[in-house]
Amino acid sequence: MIRYITNRLLSAVGVIILVSILVFTIIRLIPGDPISILLGDNLTEDARVRLVEKWGLDQPVFIQYLRWAGRMAVGDFGASIRTQDSVSSLLLDRIPATLSLAVISLAIAVLIGIPAGVIAAYRANTLTDGVAMLTALLGLCIPSFWLSLLLILLFSIKLHWLPVSGYVSPFTSISEWFSHIIMPSLALGAGLAASISRMTRSAMLDALNQDYVRTARAKGLDERVTLFAHALKNALLPIITVVGLQLGFLLGGAVVVEEVFAIPGIGRLLIFGISNRDYPLIQGVVMVFAVSFILINLMVDMLYSVFDPRIRYR
Repeated sequence: MIRYITNRLLSAVGVIILVSILVFTIIRLIPGDPISILLGDNLTEDARVRLVEKWGLDQPVFIQYLRWAGRMAVGDFGASIRTQDSVSSLLLDRIPATLSLAVISLAIAVLIGIPAGVIAAYRANTLTDGVAMLTALLGLCIPSFWLSLLLILLFSIKLHWLPVSGYVSPFTSISEWFSHIIMPSLALGAGLAASISRMTRSAMLDALNQDYVRTARAKGLDERVTLFAHALKNALLPIITVVGLQLGFLLGGAVVVEEVFAIPGIGRLLIFGISNRDYPLIQGVVMVFAVSFILINLMVDMLYSVFDPRIRYR
């Protein structure tokens, strides 16, 4: 196990290096430059030259990359060109909001998607199955930003139950935090629930046709025990894979929902960085997304052996 984890981490280093090279190169191909946007109407050639030298943008690109990569290796992403603040501190300030949104969205998706998939598989080819899968298809087709606007229209404008936008830390007020996070979490979780339910149904249909399920039923075991303790337990591996991937995508894919609900998360920070061509900020955010995704995939692999003891890592 330890050797497997070590090998995975070593291979992850190569992936991180490749991602860092790509993001460092691609953002410099975006039209515009941070100095012109920063100075605006006060742009003069002398001021431009001073700032270019200050931020090291006059150096060759590979020299800029090596300096940035060396600092990043010790956890220093540099300073934001726009705000002059440390990128690391900006990320630490924004991560809790994005993490709250991702975890609550995933919890909603799992609590809805897995039971719906189990019921659809158990009632396969019936009206219940058809309704569940049609609902899942609608959930996959509805864009999260449009669903966000519908939720705001219903719960904020019509019913006045929830605030339109904003974010409150759970350490400040649990009730306020929940009232601010529930709508964006529903907007994100709906599509994820649809994806999880479809995967759960497929995995459960395969499990219900296995010999051990027929044997359990022949022994007279309670149907709920057969369904959950035998079939669902053995169908969890593909479901865990989907859930893990969805969590990785949530951390980097909540950009639109964060913007709609004005949540001060990493997604809004990325939009701010792109709009201002803030190279250090964009690079820092993308690298956090990449590292998070790699670590989540590693944890998912580790969970396989928990749910299926037959799996061995070599």
